[in-house]
Amino acid sequence: MTDEKPDLTTTSGKLADLRTRLSEAQAPLGEAAAADSRAAGVITARERVLALVDPGSFVETDALARHRVEDKAMSRNRPATDGVVAGFGTVDGRRICVYAHDDQIFDGAIGEVNGEKILKVYDLATKTGVPVVAINAARGTRVVEGLAGLTMAARIANAATLASGIVPQIAVIAGDNTSTAAVNAQFADLTIQVEGTSVQVADADVISKVTGTTPSAEELGGAHIHATKTGQAHLTAAGVVEAIELAREVIGYLPANNHAEAPRTGEPITGNVNDSIGDRERALDGFMPDREEETYDVHDIITAIVDGGEFRELQPDFAANLVTGFARIESRAVGIVANQPEILAGCLDHAAATKAARFIRFCDAFNLPVITLVDSPGIVPSVDQEHAGISRALAQLTFAYAEATVGKLTVTTRKAIGPAFVALGAKDTGADFAYAWPTAQIAVADAPTATEALFGADAHAHADAWAEAHLTPYRAAESGLIDAVIEPHTTRVQLIEGLRLLDRKVVTRRPRKHDNIPLA
Repeated sequence: MTDEKPDLTTTSGKLADLRTRLSEAQAPLGEAAAADSRAAGVITARERVLALVDPGSFVETDALARHRVEDKAMSRNRPATDGVVAGFGTVDGRRICVYAHDDQIFDGAIGEVNGEKILKVYDLATKTGVPVVAINAARGTRVVEGLAGLTMAARIANAATLASGIVPQIAVIAGDNTSTAAVNAQFADLTIQVEGTSVQVADADVISKVTGTTPSAEELGGAHIHATKTGQAHLTAAGVVEAIELAREVIGYLPANNHAEAPRTGEPITGNVNDSIGDRERALDGFMPDREEETYDVHDIITAIVDGGEFRELQPDFAANLVTGFARIESRAVGIVANQPEILAGCLDHAAATKAARFIRFCDAFNLPVITLVDSPGIVPSVDQEHAGISRALAQLTFAYAEATVGKLTVTTRKAIGPAFVALGAKDTGADFAYAWPTAQIAVADAPTATEALFGADAHAHADAWAEAHLTPYRAAESGLIDAVIEPHTTRVQLIEGLRLLDRKVVTRRPRKHDNIPLA
């Protein structure tokens, strides 16, 4: 090996110079630094990208980019890539665009040049209609670049906003994200956060100066906080590699863009679909407890009706009284929304309603039919819930169902009482098919509430008779509020047949600038 510079007056010299520059971009801080990172168990930004895409598929853009800042001796520190690895590749053979902040270069902070690189990724993704995966590890913007960094943060936010609902956006939180970088990470449709990382707008030292307390990064915006309290982390992972594997899995449930269909993983069932009913489905006939006070795990129903019993739950530790996630039915990707009777008896609260609303809008944006499993006696009745805005949250949920144009299929397994009936995919808020098990109770109120309103002091004497007459699925069936009362073991078959028909669904809305979902 020699330090002799190539002769740039010759073609061979120019090629040698290019190869040297590209080699530097592979390890902007030098091979020794990259080796030290690997020895410390740290996966570099480039390695994160390469772990995401199929082997040999990554095509890098702007590998030779360098910042243009001359202040504060920055002119002597101009690493290639300028702290972002960007480009495109494939995941399971399907095209995606990707960028990864390099938190070993200026803490991954956003500057003018690396911001321009990120904007190019969004531009490529929206023009070609492919998902964007952001591997986030950025400590705000570069102070040394002043308003140029803030300008880029604003432009990135604008690009992500314009891409929203056009191409899926997945964020992998692979490092600490603060200030505007923490905000920009929230534009993603789905966020996967690595344990030991944080997403926080304010630095701990700023909070300390204002409040006198010094919280840790984990306490401010760690994976546990965002998985359990804020709901910002849809999934968490022990390490970066695990997070990237989750991203690859999730991408498999999603279409390339809002005009495409999610990939199907197999062939449709041939012949009579009823012949596909097996022991797993038949077990549902004896699944529901006879005593309504008894609970059950709704995951057992979900795994019985989806392909292979495979269900990718999202936000499992946030608002766990309601379950959301992806699955497949007859190889078709679908979104699942289900009350969880094991927690709060399946009652809706503020967090559960907003969780479901956001998920339904995500599914609707990208053509995933929504399957809703209903078992809810209503809302959580409390002062705290009213002060949290439960009425607005229920409006958000009802709004999300009503505006969605994808196929919507609702199965009431047990209770659909009062506001829960309206908010959870009712026929009159747009469900294409509404089914009920014979164990369903679809009514305006439970027996004590209804009989007290109707009979006052004599309520107790009438409660059993009222319940027998009203806490069934049959009044709703007589009124056309459900399409059929079905045997539980036929649930999967009914969904398959309904989804087949809804492949042809077309809905035309009246023209408008945009809706105004009740956010606050």
